[in-house]
Amino acid sequence: MQTSDAILDRLMALHPKVIDLVLDRVHRLLDALDHPETHLPPVIHIAGTNGKGSTLAMIRAGLEGAGDSCHAYTSPHLARFHERIRLAGDLIAEDRLAELLAECEAANGGDPITYFEITTCAALLAFARTPADWTLLEVGLGGRLDATNVVNPALTVITPVSMDHEGFLGDTIEKIAGEKAGILKPGVPCIVGPQDEAALEVIEYRAARLNAPLHIHGQHWHVTEENGGLVFQDETGLMDLPPPRLIGAHQAQNAGMAVAALRVLGRAEGAPAAMRNATWPARMQRLSTGPLVDAAGAAEVWLDGGHNPAAGMALAEALTRLPHRPLHLICGMLNTKDARGYMRPLAARADHLHAVSIPGEPNTLSAAQTRAEAEAAGLPASEAGSVAEAIARITSVDPQARILICGSLYLAGRVLQQNG
Repeated sequence: MQTSDAILDRLMALHPKVIDLVLDRVHRLLDALDHPETHLPPVIHIAGTNGKGSTLAMIRAGLEGAGDSCHAYTSPHLARFHERIRLAGDLIAEDRLAELLAECEAANGGDPITYFEITTCAALLAFARTPADWTLLEVGLGGRLDATNVVNPALTVITPVSMDHEGFLGDTIEKIAGEKAGILKPGVPCIVGPQDEAALEVIEYRAARLNAPLHIHGQHWHVTEENGGLVFQDETGLMDLPPPRLIGAHQAQNAGMAVAALRVLGRAEGAPAAMRNATWPARMQRLSTGPLVDAAGAAEVWLDGGHNPAAGMALAEALTRLPHRPLHLICGMLNTKDARGYMRPLAARADHLHAVSIPGEPNTLSAAQTRAEAEAAGLPASEAGSVAEAIARITSVDPQARILICGSLYLAGRVLQQNG
């Protein structure tokens, strides 16, 4: 049998664009596959700009803590495509993935379709054929025209909306919120995370038209950090919870969305497990083993894939929660991102930024461009030929440093591959 990588390489060539937001091609292929999207376990559909993956991870941990099994679909992957598809809790096996991709390729018959569209169809096919209690779907981009928006969900979630992907979703917060709100369905409840007022107005307007009940942060539910833990409150009462395993004030908000979702789903008993057991790679992840960690010696090595101004603010806040150490950033970013806006909140936290390009990524900013953006944001910066070179340079000057590799999920994926 052909490997999944070989099939994925062919699928990448089926459409001239990586992103082309329409649903026609997805509906055509799902029709050819006998509509697996209509045979899924109950779906929880998650859109938003920041926090989708972490919120999904906490909902999954909570449902599994309550004794349920979950499918999960996330993107992008970091090291291997298989990370995108979990079947009843386990990453999809290579033989199963290759078989599904080949089936979708044959059913598509060579017609134009994007990589994300056809692989989403493969995931839905896998979920329809494998028993589980729930299906968790993370939107790839936007919501209204995203390839995942072909399902009849039991619950939707909209995490905080901010400026990102303006070339595809619109140049105002209202336009972007309108795209995210495209996952709302008639009569289906939606958990709404903390929102800019303008974004919330758009979400509320669409929900009213669809008669979709909203559970809104700050109105219907609240979450606060108290005495080292979390307190969640909604109309049914208070819950005292352990702190989220994931680091940062923004993770408390994500935890609140997860607990609100568990309440609506009737699985509130899983809330403590949602806090304790959730893991999400490259979100303030401390690396503990591997060649890069060995090379760093006594220095700490952290990894984060956030890449927009809101993520930069969240990351800066999360860093204040760690014991003080000199902080050195190793940063690589895509040329489609607001690099200066991302770096600006970090300028007050970091001693120096070491700019790198992202290996094998055609849309990377060059190290020189990243250095220039950092300096414009008020961050002292220099260029390095690689992450390993930057680590060696940092530890030669400051052996006790805290090293944070950041700026892109694509860079984070390369680092995880390199670090084994």
